[in-house]
Amino acid sequence: MGKRHVNIPIFIPHMGCPNNCVFCNQHTISGHGGFELERAEREIEEALSTVSEDTPTEIAFFGGSFTGIERELMVSLLELAESYVQKGRVESIRLSTRPDYIDREILDILSHYSVRTVELGLQSLDESVLVASRRGHSVECAERACRQIKDAGFELIGQMMIGLPNSTPKSEIETARAICRLGADGARVYPTVVFAETALAEMMRSGRYEPLGLEDAVARTARVLDVFDRAGVPCIRVGLCASENLSDASKAIAGANHVAIGEMAMSALYLDRICTELDRLGVRGGGVTVFVSRGSVSKAVGQKKLNKAKICEKYGLEWLKVLEKNEIIGYNIIIEYINSDGDKIHSKENASVS
Repeated sequence: MGKRHVNIPIFIPHMGCPNNCVFCNQHTISGHGGFELERAEREIEEALSTVSEDTPTEIAFFGGSFTGIERELMVSLLELAESYVQKGRVESIRLSTRPDYIDREILDILSHYSVRTVELGLQSLDESVLVASRRGHSVECAERACRQIKDAGFELIGQMMIGLPNSTPKSEIETARAICRLGADGARVYPTVVFAETALAEMMRSGRYEPLGLEDAVARTARVLDVFDRAGVPCIRVGLCASENLSDASKAIAGANHVAIGEMAMSALYLDRICTELDRLGVRGGGVTVFVSRGSVSKAVGQKKLNKAKICEKYGLEWLKVLEKNEIIGYNIIIEYINSDGDKIHSKENASVS
């Protein structure tokens, strides 16, 4: 296994974005109303003091639309981060921004620094969802930004949301597929959380928006994880980070803001894939061994072994084992089924060997 990778997140407030997306209250999300360059340096130094020298590390500008902030501040932050790269203390720079703050001039500036990854807040690639969410840009703009980022040689991470106004399971699956087609190197998936003092909170109160319950959010997230996995696009995060100051119920007032929502969605995907394969094999009774990728046993078994219990009950199994197999990647599985007569049947339909 490779060494643990560490991001040093520097949260940039709402300064870089004049838009008011219905779901967004960046002052709440970042926990800061202003920004000082000195604070960024302090946060970098504090983070580096906890990281061993041989750990791959990068400075990540998150929280706002980095390429939309005042140009002098943006360049100053890039130069600050670059100084740590030149000293060998970090490897690279990562940033997040909006599609309408990407153009050739911006990308040319970024190319003068050690920026490796641009994370693009796409949220949806359905025009009606963008309009209902007041994103302030079109699907065409988002697709153009993706192509420009890739053409400029940067790694692209596509960020999308689940459960936005006008969004459906179908539109979310199509968004995930589009992100893959546009060449994304990775993805983040955020089930929508309703924050206080946002237009979405008002829409909810007036009955114009109904937030997803946890069960629906998990199921819909699992579907897009399936799309990314089959396309070979890793999902590097599901749900909001604890460090983003979102656990206070007075700030996150509704929606699927569960600390384990990522694990729950991954478990739901495993349950679906295992059951699909067991159905194909005509499993009934006997015992089953499910082989999964390294580090995925707990996800496949499910929280409190719920997946395991459901599978055993549904198929009348005498026993079920879930084991790691190094050559399996992603959410792929291999099934070994021993029926009641002692016959052994192997399945490699869902196996992917690296």
